[in-house]
Amino acid sequence: MDLRIFTEPQQGATYDTLLTVAKATEDLGFDAFFRSDHYLRMGGADGLPGPTDAWITLAGLARETKRIRLGTLMTAGTFRLPGVLAIQVAQVDRMSGGRVELGLGAGWFEEEHKAYGIPFPKEKFARLEEQLAIVTGLWATEVGKTFDFHGTYYDLTDSPALPKPAQRKVPVLIGGHGATRTPRLAARYADEFNIPFASVEDSERQFGRVRSAAQEVGRAADDLTYSNALVVCVGKDDQEVARRAAAIGREVDELKANGLAGSPAEVVDRIGRYAEIGSSRIYLQILDLHDLDHLELISAKVQSQLS
Repeated sequence: MDLRIFTEPQQGATYDTLLTVAKATEDLGFDAFFRSDHYLRMGGADGLPGPTDAWITLAGLARETKRIRLGTLMTAGTFRLPGVLAIQVAQVDRMSGGRVELGLGAGWFEEEHKAYGIPFPKEKFARLEEQLAIVTGLWATEVGKTFDFHGTYYDLTDSPALPKPAQRKVPVLIGGHGATRTPRLAARYADEFNIPFASVEDSERQFGRVRSAAQEVGRAADDLTYSNALVVCVGKDDQEVARRAAAIGREVDELKANGLAGSPAEVVDRIGRYAEIGSSRIYLQILDLHDLDHLELISAKVQSQLS
């Protein structure tokens, strides 16, 4: 079971804070550092000092880390033209020496689009399908040849399809709860399918849909990696769990029901239930980015039992 650190910087974080967490992620033996792609806070957080751009952040981290994978859950398709995104991700992949992964989603948070003047199209899923075709198509085009795409929403003619990533293939992550179109899209384009904030039972059902969709297009179901993203709140004792839950404005019982919360033993057991239904990677949503002791505890008492 791979454990990855997943952050939500729109809730309030500077680049320096993210760098500190990323370096701790690397030093403590976690597999990867991922971040959300949002420009507006959610809930009761103040969001100060303001948003950081996902790919600018990852470009900086690419030069200041050495081992960990770096990526997004998920880049919003509404934020970037697919040709530009392909260039950005390929460049950051080269800056990192081939450690980047692209999670790409349709975009959903209308308020952040209104706040920063970003168009919020009605038909987002069909656009996402074209975006995936373009990004992966540009990367797959042989050097010296050109790429063309003529779709409903995007039109590319005689693209040199450069630059190329450092990796032969940048892993693409697709995720979500949709019962029909999401599994079909994952079967066609994804290296990894991720389901966010879902129960074991809901995860098992959705993984099953993706497996079936993969087989329908002639792909082995196990060709994809299956993963979960879950909020985490671990403590050495009940008092520490309660303190960490209060720090992120959550209730312990709710966290235990909907995430990974409790003692290290409780969390290891909970992760084991996800492993039983085919999940091999967990993105640990860390909401208090200043509590590095939390990461140390997870590394020492949870990760050590799963490796």
